[in-house]
Amino acid sequence: MNLNPKFPLFLPGVKNNSNENVSIIGANLREDITTVGYFVSGNGGLEIKIQNNYPTKEHSSFSEILKKFIQENHLEDVKRLGMAVPGPVLEGKSNPARLGWNLDVEDFKRDFGFERVDMLNDLESSAYGMALLEDSELDSIYTSGHLERGNVAILAPGNGLGEAGYFFDGQYLRPFATEGGHSEFSPRTNVEVEFYQFLNNIYGIVSWENVLSKTGLFNIYRFLRDVKRHPEPEGLADRLANGNFVQELYKAAVEEDVLICKIALDTFLEFLAREANNLTLKLKATGGLLISGDIAQTIREYINKDKFYEKYKISDKMEDMLKNIPIYLIKTNNTGLNGIALYTAYYQE
Repeated sequence: MNLNPKFPLFLPGVKNNSNENVSIIGANLREDITTVGYFVSGNGGLEIKIQNNYPTKEHSSFSEILKKFIQENHLEDVKRLGMAVPGPVLEGKSNPARLGWNLDVEDFKRDFGFERVDMLNDLESSAYGMALLEDSELDSIYTSGHLERGNVAILAPGNGLGEAGYFFDGQYLRPFATEGGHSEFSPRTNVEVEFYQFLNNIYGIVSWENVLSKTGLFNIYRFLRDVKRHPEPEGLADRLANGNFVQELYKAAVEEDVLICKIALDTFLEFLAREANNLTLKLKATGGLLISGDIAQTIREYINKDKFYEKYKISDKMEDMLKNIPIYLIKTNNTGLNGIALYTAYYQE
């Protein structure tokens, strides 16, 4: 995997020969599946040698998963470890609520003997990994042909709502994390006020993550079913409860033309366009908007690009800026894993 020139990342360690041919374990820790990979650095890029998935909830700690990965693959003297986690990282520590684990880079250095351990928010890691994407892995929703100069916004609805960005320093893009998904949701129409009240009775404070995530899509669906009284076909409730909720809802909407599922997806995409607008404005992301995450990838074929773009660019005074910003949907889901390995290989102050 080599760096894409569309993403001129600030990676000063690329020029340091001591970062060549280094063995690295990268891990993307998620609520459902933890993915671990063994990488070797070289020529300013990465080569992945091994990749395994582990059901997160079946393990008491990440250390348990890490030991298993090392033993199963007979790895010895691995130099570096990088971890992408679904939450904030402060002074090398993180306690992601979705995992229930306490993580400290110093513990992994001590217990496993790594010379270097890094830990980043998962969407910041994903931002690094996006620099390894090929052009074919970018699905254009709207573009003038290339990423323009300027900051870039990243929006990723999945188990939670990830928000991050790239700061453009005039020469390089520098990824950074945010916790913007936990900012408060605001309704615009009378029906959305009803939806807000529905969520307020459940959560108290209603965040954008309560709307734009797997739980958020379920919230939209049950509001349509329980409050707006849209009929639910017989048997659908069992399928949604016992299968992959997003995939089953998508299948019902696209293959079976189930109205409540189509309205749920349309509503979700309208909210996604609105929060994309919010994030782009807050970051002044004239360089582009990147949409990632499991949900966007699952429903990609359903997205009406023209309609999404029209909803996205609505603004009180900033439409001239918004309408010229390129929008891409990321088609692959390995950016978090690849990104933390890239950071651990080449990032140096």
